[in-house]
Amino acid sequence: MAKVLFLVASILVWGNVFFTNASFAPSLIVDMANIIMNNYCSPEKLLGMKEAIEAASSNTDVLNIPDAETLANVLSTGVQTTISDPRLKVSYEPNYVPVVPPEMPPLPPEQLIAVLQTSIKLDILEGNTGYLRIDHILGEEVAEKIGQLLIDLVWNKILPTSALIFDLRYTGSGDITGIPYIVSYFTEAEPPIHIDSVYDRPSNTTTKLFSMSTLLGDRYDMSKPLIVLTSKNTKGIAEDVAYCLQNLKRATIVGEKTAGGSVKISKIKVADTDFYVTVPTAKSINPITGSTWEVTGVTPDVEVNAEDALATAIKIVNLRAEVPDIIEGSATLIANNYAFEDIGADVAERLKGLLANDEYSMVVSKNNLEVKLSNDLRTLSGDKSLKTTSDTPPLPPMNYSPEMYIELIKVSFHTNIFENNIGYLRFDMFGDFEEVKAIAQIIVEHVWNKVVNSDAMIVDLRNNLGGPTTAIAGFCSYFFDAGKEILLDKLYDRPSGTITELRTLPDLTGTRYGSKKSLIILTSSATAGAAEEFVYIMKKLGRAMIIGETTAGTSHPPKTFRVGDTDIFLSIPTVHSDTTAGPAWERAGITPHIPVSADAALETAKGILNKHFAGQK
Repeated sequence: MAKVLFLVASILVWGNVFFTNASFAPSLIVDMANIIMNNYCSPEKLLGMKEAIEAASSNTDVLNIPDAETLANVLSTGVQTTISDPRLKVSYEPNYVPVVPPEMPPLPPEQLIAVLQTSIKLDILEGNTGYLRIDHILGEEVAEKIGQLLIDLVWNKILPTSALIFDLRYTGSGDITGIPYIVSYFTEAEPPIHIDSVYDRPSNTTTKLFSMSTLLGDRYDMSKPLIVLTSKNTKGIAEDVAYCLQNLKRATIVGEKTAGGSVKISKIKVADTDFYVTVPTAKSINPITGSTWEVTGVTPDVEVNAEDALATAIKIVNLRAEVPDIIEGSATLIANNYAFEDIGADVAERLKGLLANDEYSMVVSKNNLEVKLSNDLRTLSGDKSLKTTSDTPPLPPMNYSPEMYIELIKVSFHTNIFENNIGYLRFDMFGDFEEVKAIAQIIVEHVWNKVVNSDAMIVDLRNNLGGPTTAIAGFCSYFFDAGKEILLDKLYDRPSGTITELRTLPDLTGTRYGSKKSLIILTSSATAGAAEEFVYIMKKLGRAMIIGETTAGTSHPPKTFRVGDTDIFLSIPTVHSDTTAGPAWERAGITPHIPVSADAALETAKGILNKHFAGQK
């Protein structure tokens, strides 16, 4: 009520302050307010209007105004600001003649054809993509009169296309009864779908709009892509059509946010004056969203400038034509190469099931497709490493000088000696064996020798994201004794069907830590890949105590596969650790002996070792 009182009061004040050359009776404001109160489509926004009208009618002041048009503009601004609806307008039009929709005259067929050709544009684009532009949404009455002509001249040419681009960028008018007709041609015949509800304020009635079971001509196949183009000039009934198709998940909207008009606008004369109030008297309420597109407009699925909408739509259609082959190709690659054969076969079949169920029918870009495919692969497999990826070539090895390697190693490794001669070693990435081998002596001198003589060691892998597994056997070997070869793990490679054994190395650079001194490994949910393989081996062989969080559950380094001749690439784990001794760590992660938060892991480890050494004293 306060907002409406403010409206009336502000109108009166504006008149008294600014207008000095004419007079105007306050009753006109009351009449205008009554029109809004009795006809505006959202009465919940008019709370307090009745009291405001009574307050205005008791005011006998005369508004001083320069002219009627200026007053109309002031009133429009006040109403629009107060109710937050730019569709409400007050105008002064002494020569206004109400527009009566003309009835379609009984024209001969050749003239009807000419009329249709000026209002409807049709084309068949490259790739058998249909293009249909309609600048006015026909109503039920007109459609019944010229329906067969529309079918023969337009619709039957659209039906054989592989996809349709429906252009509503220039559609600013239409008849509400045309909404079910258009939507029904893009939905199934049965069951009828509740596509919209229209509330009419003057009659206080709500009409539910349903898809139609019977149509003249055939429906457009539900499996074919439908793109609707919009612009800021798309208005009224065209907005409703776009919004219905969008929320039925039948069409992808491409272009600009629409005008935010109304399904019904009425221009009502104010008493015996030449003033008129333009007011939205009905509103659409979508049964799926429970809200409306009015005022705010329809937000496109792909927002681009109106002039770029057609080109963007063509790209989307072309991409969707490739999607079946991309999904089928991805399924084949996974079935043939994924490390765990049974899981790979299951993922492949379920992925093809998603395709058959039209789960990929609404992709709008290569990135959108890659994101969806990655999410689906991770969900279906439970494997974070099975995903789409970019085909980034590996960086060439850097030709560092010994001095540069030393500085790099100092940054990459962190060492310390804690109380009771407890060594601490942290590094956040595993390197390739050949690269590590070339600088092994530098690592030993500047890192390993700082901790190798400790009485116990904490290896911190809480931030280790993995890397190549080629150096795992060598690193493990430092924590076992010389003279006895130990089988660390067996790695099964799915594409080749071969098994590789990881064993401790007989010769190492530097001194071994050996198998007798205590070793604790710290983990977190970020510990991944090669770091997990190291943790898995040391836990399985009983060589280390694991403290922290369950690891990420990723995989051995995956391989990159190109999907057919496309520029879509998959990252597929092809290797898994020996599962004969227990469940794999891949996809599941490694559970620590002592579960604590990653932040508390180091202090927990130090406390255990300090207690151990205290007991020896």
